[in-house]
Amino acid sequence: MLKKMIVTIIGSIFLAIGINVFLVPHHLLDGGIIGIGLIIKYIWHVKAGLTIILLSIPLYIMAWLYYRPFFYNSLHGLLFSSLMIDIFSVLRGIIILDPMISSVIGGGLVGIGIGIMLREETSTGGTDLLAQFIAKMTNWNVGIIIFIMDALIITVGSFVIDSTSFLYSLIVVTVVGIVTTMLTQTRGWRHHVM
Repeated sequence: MLKKMIVTIIGSIFLAIGINVFLVPHHLLDGGIIGIGLIIKYIWHVKAGLTIILLSIPLYIMAWLYYRPFFYNSLHGLLFSSLMIDIFSVLRGIIILDPMISSVIGGGLVGIGIGIMLREETSTGGTDLLAQFIAKMTNWNVGIIIFIMDALIITVGSFVIDSTSFLYSLIVVTVVGIVTTMLTQTRGWRHHVM
């Protein structure tokens, strides 16, 4: 349990820095519930972390009903990572890099955060939770499932952000998917696409 908590803290910090320092300043999107939270943030200027928690409630109800280990293994990840996203929002604007560099670094940091949590069978919840559930049922790689869902969210987000941010957001999702897949295949999550 202590190891899961340490990994959750470290993963959440990677995630929060990636989002706040590299994605938000350029109005870039990630996928999943985080991406939906960022879309809502860009439209209504609300706290992304709190929005992510609210959006995750239906998925947690599903996890509670159908697979409680996922519920228990990711609830603390959802709450802590969402809190870190809102706390680390003070870092926005401290570093402004080229959008291409920001999309690669931000995607890498988010992918590391998600990947190391998934290695310990915990997550930030949201669509990561759904992806874990699908991976257990299908034996597909969880990183590939996350990539597909993220691409769909980014496509929806293209109606909110400009075309340049959309293209860089595709890079973010690709990097997140690659890094998450690499980290989850190195330990425990050896699932292959059918």
